[in-house]
Amino acid sequence: MSKTGLGSGEAFVQVGALTICYETFGEKSDPPLLLIAGLGAQMILFEDDFCAALAARGFFVVRYDNRDIGRSSRIEWTPPTGPAGAFAAPYLLKDMAADAVGLMDALGIASAHIVGASMGGMIAQELAIGWSARVRSLTSIMSTTGDPNLPPPGAEAAQVFTAPPPTTPEEYVEANVRAWLIFRGPGYPDDEIRDRIRAVRAVARAGFDPKGGQRQFLAVMASGSRKPALAEIAAPTLVIHGADDPLVPLAAGEDTAASIPGARLVVLERMGHAMPIATWPRIIDEIVRIAGRV
Repeated sequence: MSKTGLGSGEAFVQVGALTICYETFGEKSDPPLLLIAGLGAQMILFEDDFCAALAARGFFVVRYDNRDIGRSSRIEWTPPTGPAGAFAAPYLLKDMAADAVGLMDALGIASAHIVGASMGGMIAQELAIGWSARVRSLTSIMSTTGDPNLPPPGAEAAQVFTAPPPTTPEEYVEANVRAWLIFRGPGYPDDEIRDRIRAVRAVARAGFDPKGGQRQFLAVMASGSRKPALAEIAAPTLVIHGADDPLVPLAAGEDTAASIPGARLVVLERMGHAMPIATWPRIIDEIVRIAGRV
């Protein structure tokens, strides 16, 4: 396919016991760039146009559904009973990073530029910590070190995760529209139109399964702080964070950048916990810039 065209179409690979759904954009001869999505987010949260724009800048772009979401495998797990169950998780973020490495292996990618958003940024950090030779550059967007001393989410953003889960596709779509309005903030009409379209597409791709996102949340909570290990990362690192992030406050991005030697911090004004279309040119320019340091 051409660098400016549509994606390759969804495909599947076996990674251990899991089936991982992925899609590529661009020419395979170009440097690979792996996009890792956040909590409960299908790979299409990295929108087609965003992926195509990265491919047009000279990358072979790979996006994929994390385990427990989209069209990738669900994890069979029964929470333990009793007090210990509150701290149990079916897997950890480093296991999700191992999924990314397995996908790279299946695609014949020895190393890649790694870009993760929110929980995807945490997974990207784990990848850079545990598989340093596979990471050409690291971009952590609106993410955190996991340090428990960092400021908590704002009350309204936190309520998105404590609200009763949707029970129908229609409820899922409406819940997504409300959530992204809170996370991104008002004033982005083009994005607000896309929120509903993307939520409908997500349901059409894979239905809706709130329990998968709940298991991912447990993985985040059980994985703890990466802050000490981040000091060992040698890959060129970019940290992008919104000045107005209501879910993962700016202090978390600042802490991430301070914890990784030589990391570049880019703070985008008026950006919340989302990547509005208006931010894409700057984000893509910054990714190209950090990739050029390799």
